[in-house]
Amino acid sequence: MDIRITPGTLSGELRAIPSKSDAHRKLILAALGDCPTVLHLPKFSADIQATADCLAALGAKIDRRGQLVAVSPIQSVPENPLLDCGESGSTLRFLLPVAAALCGSARFTGRGRLPDRPIGELKSAMESHGVTFSAPKLPFTVSGKMTGGAFSLPGNVSSQYITGLLLALPLLGEDSVLTLTTPLQSAAYVDITLRALEQFQIQVDAQDGCYRIPGRQCCSSPGILNVEGDWSNAAFFLTAGALGAAVTLTDLDGTSPQGDKAIVNALRTFGADVQEADSAVTVSPAPLTGCTVDISGIPDALPILSVLAACAAGTTRFINAGRLRLKESDRLKTTAAMLTALGGNVEERPDELLIHGGTPLVGGTVDGANDHRIVMAAAIAAVRCAGSVTILGAEAVNKSYPSFFDDYCALGGIAHEL
Repeated sequence: MDIRITPGTLSGELRAIPSKSDAHRKLILAALGDCPTVLHLPKFSADIQATADCLAALGAKIDRRGQLVAVSPIQSVPENPLLDCGESGSTLRFLLPVAAALCGSARFTGRGRLPDRPIGELKSAMESHGVTFSAPKLPFTVSGKMTGGAFSLPGNVSSQYITGLLLALPLLGEDSVLTLTTPLQSAAYVDITLRALEQFQIQVDAQDGCYRIPGRQCCSSPGILNVEGDWSNAAFFLTAGALGAAVTLTDLDGTSPQGDKAIVNALRTFGADVQEADSAVTVSPAPLTGCTVDISGIPDALPILSVLAACAAGTTRFINAGRLRLKESDRLKTTAAMLTALGGNVEERPDELLIHGGTPLVGGTVDGANDHRIVMAAAIAAVRCAGSVTILGAEAVNKSYPSFFDDYCALGGIAHEL
């Protein structure tokens, strides 16, 4: 699907969509629960659907009822189930350890860049505890039930490895200790996991990069549970407010462990007018100035903050960005290509991106690179473009935000499918 956008101001109010990060974790824990759980989850994305489908393959029952999702927990796992993770790295990395804790054999497959996204350290940790892999990358079969004990992982490769083990280790027959060998990056994603585990009464003692997890624990269902609003995707429309006219996003929890709530401070640092009240955030335009942003803790925000930087006076440096090369696309390369295609002035370096702001964006054609965040960033950039913006492969938004273009038009945007 290709989309053409006619430049125009976005303004108004939207309710934030459910957090993909929160939904993955709560669906998995609900499937591992002692009784059914009802989640308030009004919208699905392709990644959330992939996790739901994999849990169903493991024996859970997932029943969508309007804005609610009823999860009946796994009673018995079918023999050698097939888990299709789609293009979802979270689904793969979370459910690899969970499946190895539940059954003696499971098959995994996936599409897009997923087979090439790294799992090496997680694979090694599982192999040291009785699990074998039929191949080094997807598709493969994992065999052998995982045993507990001492685990170690680097903290600076992928927080998803840590989450996967934290979800699985409480199920094992032995106590376990997970030790991080390097400082933890993207710590907020582990905090989301720890909060979800606590809501299902799973005990984890987390101190100074060491997680002590008793075995033989039972996920105690809270019965009914809300999935938080998503700060990651809210960042796109909040940034639109800084570029054109005031935009308000509701259903955003300011106390959430989601790291991407840092978008509020980032927008303020650039100079935008940001107002918070209860669960709503309103962003209005103000003079913008470039700055230095350490993106390591909020990597998903790079594409949209780069658009903001292109519209700010001066130069912005996004540092500690090397891990973004391992996302749905090489996001340093594809973000640079997106802005360059629209007339921006960008320097791509191995571990950082430099945006020289103040050059008017002219519009043009952007390759969506099969990356939802590149597509959405290009759509928001159109607010400040002189000419139309054509986005190739715009269906990539289905990965996390299928209704993105509906919401874009609800705020006054003009987008047409070609």
